[in-house]
Amino acid sequence: EVTKTPGKLTITAYTDEVIVTITEHSGEHEYDGTEKTVKGYDVSIDNDKYTKDDFKFSGKAEVKGTDAGSYDMKLKAKDFTNNNTNFTKVTFKIEDGTLTIRPRQVTLTSASDSKAYDGTPLTRPEVAITGDGFVKGEATVKATGSVTNVSESPVTNSIEIEKKEAYKDSNYQIKKSEGELSITPVTDEVTVTITENSGSAKY
Repeated sequence: EVTKTPGKLTITAYTDEVIVTITEHSGEHEYDGTEKTVKGYDVSIDNDKYTKDDFKFSGKAEVKGTDAGSYDMKLKAKDFTNNNTNFTKVTFKIEDGTLTIRPRQVTLTSASDSKAYDGTPLTRPEVAITGDGFVKGEATVKATGSVTNVSESPVTNSIEIEKKEAYKDSNYQIKKSEGELSITPVTDEVTVTITENSGSAKY
């Protein structure tokens, strides 16, 4: 007589640590006055038996920003939950991603000029704007230097920025190159004629 004893098959949970690395997406833009967005993340797992379907994400993988600066997505390990009971030790590690908005690079240049004295002011209000320039509607510029008389040293053709409501200093990196205005003496010969008064009287 043969006695058969049924065997037992047992599958135990995987007890070694599984590392799931979450790398937030990053993005870089130049400030232009509009909102920028970065979404999503990449997943890297050190065990090929564990997949993205084995965990649940309950956060929001998105970061937004408008002004120049750095914005972090700020995902947390607790936003991710293991839902596969075959793995008892799953660790979620976050690698931060950043939305970076760069300030606009702007160079402002006012003119230099000189003329001989003629009794009228010398001005050059135009300003050349190069580089990235200003976002439309955020600022206007003019040069305010003015000189009328001969002076020992030139007058700076100062640049003034008129900042509108939406303008923020932090959104721009501005370099000024200001010209000089000067009045030179009149070098042409000036002839001054003195005419004496005349008169007669009876003795």
